Amino acid sequence: MPTSMPFSQVKILDFTRYVAGPFATFQFAVLGADVIKVEPLEGDPTRESPVDKSLAAAKMSPTFFAMNPNKRSIALDLKSPESIPIIHSLIQDIDVLCENFRPGVMKSLGLDYDTLKALNPRLIYCSISGFGHSGPEKYTAAFDGKIQAMSGVMAMNGDPAGGPTRIGFAACDLIAGMTGAFAISSALYERANTGQGAFLDVSMLDSTLVFLSSQVSEATMSGIQHTQMGNQSVSRKPTGNRFKTGDGDIVLAVMNEKQFIKLLTTLGRPEALNDPRFANWATRTEHEKALRELIETAMSGHGAAYWEKTLTAADVPCGAIRRVDQIIEHPQLEHRAALQKVKTFKGEFRMAAAGFQWQDKAPTIETGAPLLGEHTDEILLQAGYSAEQIQQLRGKGVLGPAPA
Repeated sequence: MPTSMPFSQVKILDFTRYVAGPFATFQFAVLGADVIKVEPLEGDPTRESPVDKSLAAAKMSPTFFAMNPNKRSIALDLKSPESIPIIHSLIQDIDVLCENFRPGVMKSLGLDYDTLKALNPRLIYCSISGFGHSGPEKYTAAFDGKIQAMSGVMAMNGDPAGGPTRIGFAACDLIAGMTGAFAISSALYERANTGQGAFLDVSMLDSTLVFLSSQVSEATMSGIQHTQMGNQSVSRKPTGNRFKTGDGDIVLAVMNEKQFIKLLTTLGRPEALNDPRFANWATRTEHEKALRELIETAMSGHGAAYWEKTLTAADVPCGAIRRVDQIIEHPQLEHRAALQKVKTFKGEFRMAAAGFQWQDKAPTIETGAPLLGEHTDEILLQAGYSAEQIQQLRGKGVLGPAPA
């Protein structure tokens, strides 16, 4: 990893598994941090893949691979008392520890913040859990689906006729992971000024409500109850929605008067601008059905790709609906190196790295996700263990098998 990356001097001990925690530490891995992933002997549960049997056999699912590039893996039996001295020896040189067990699990292992802070006062300890370390739900198990249901996300997602619907990816997990990464970055900045570490308590539910801040404010200030709006924009404007074209659907995001005028003009319906039903946003909303009929009739002569190109050229915000396998071929992503080629045991694949560029370059994926325990010997040798000690620990079942 290039030493010019912003976190190239940061070392992270990563006890996380599933999605939220690994996504948090992945943000640092692509920006230069040395992330040591501590896995149980059977590995992170997301190594298993219900989708691809060959990847499942290799304990390298697409989800695991996406969340864990640029990391090193050490396989330890944390329930063995002999694993704790290993963590204690590693923690001396660690900047950040990140975990996403339920509250109390790390304490039961003797790896809680108070214990480790005594060994390393500069340690930043980030705990990501469903509900945080306080409150009546703190010991409740939480996964993305539970938080989507509980937070209000599902109640406002989907079509009214179909009822509440989950977002099609692990949104609450990823929100918590990004929140955790921001919290860690903030603590690293603060430590640069004070020299002191910190305990960071990240809640999936809390994080999700922050991302729903507009809806929370509407509920508390105006008593608005959010329900499913289908594909309608949160602005509730009738031209922020999905519309039919000649061969598929397109989403319009027409939010202001200038855009509305350009929309009807480009569709060849400038006379509708003088229709009193469409005079302003209030009347357009009142006559939404008529406005939709006008727009879709105008679009019926051409397909979604045509209208996306034509309306975009007229500066009308819109987008043809693409699948993931279609958008990854878009030249915009290639231009920004948003998807990077990564060599793996199964060949070369493209992966998403970061959503921003650093000094005009995208943060890079240097290595794919590690095999289970791939760097166990390397990490322990760096921590001062001898090859003989490593062999003894492996013989006792404290460590995973020797890397192939």
